[in-house]
Amino acid sequence: MCFHLAIAKERDYIEERFDAKFTDPDKFEPIFHISAYSGPLLPVITNENASNIQFLNWGLIPHWVKDETSAKSIMLKTVNARSETIFEKPSFRTSIRYKRCIVIADGFFEWREFEGKKYPYFIKLSNDDAFGLAGIWDRWKNNQTGDTVNTFSIITTRANPLLEMIHNTKKRMPVILKQDDEKRWLDKDIEQEEIKSIFNPYNQDEMKAYTISKLITRKGVNTNLSEVQKKWDYPELDSEHLSLF
Repeated sequence: MCFHLAIAKERDYIEERFDAKFTDPDKFEPIFHISAYSGPLLPVITNENASNIQFLNWGLIPHWVKDETSAKSIMLKTVNARSETIFEKPSFRTSIRYKRCIVIADGFFEWREFEGKKYPYFIKLSNDDAFGLAGIWDRWKNNQTGDTVNTFSIITTRANPLLEMIHNTKKRMPVILKQDDEKRWLDKDIEQEEIKSIFNPYNQDEMKAYTISKLITRKGVNTNLSEVQKKWDYPELDSEHLSLF
């Protein structure tokens, strides 16, 4: 599962890291925390034009959805796409074959359950670099208004040992692309078995994670702040941390 993201790097850094340019550079602002259920626009590179970074809505609307009411409903159910069933699910099977994308991030958030309580973690790469998440996208036309909307879903896979410890109820994680796989992921001619080979969990030795405050879960409060990523210690977890990290 992956419902909460961050991309707080500067625009120039992102363009250099992914060798692509923002199509609407003034629209980008660093994001310290965003929830999928707030209907955000996020920076994405599609296989339609790998040299452009565009802004797509999180929550995939398949092209065949008939009306706006159905579109709003399905978006809430397509924030993530499970890698194990993505080639079979009607909402995803066309996009995984023909419309893949890279969702740009530099961290994500997950919750760990411990003795009946949930504790938030911030997870990122060990070198603090930005990374690409494997995604799929689609273009939907609203026949009532004539507007066209581009949307995406993030693909998830089984958790690596680090994420198994943190996300210890569902034991899932987003598919983080190896940098060498990013161009291959956007290749329109890639075969199904090669696509599936990219779904493996990312190496935990190249990742790090730490607990953060529960500011991230407070309602009615702006959580898109740098403070949301700051380390926060929970004494009740100390003995657990000593044995797990």
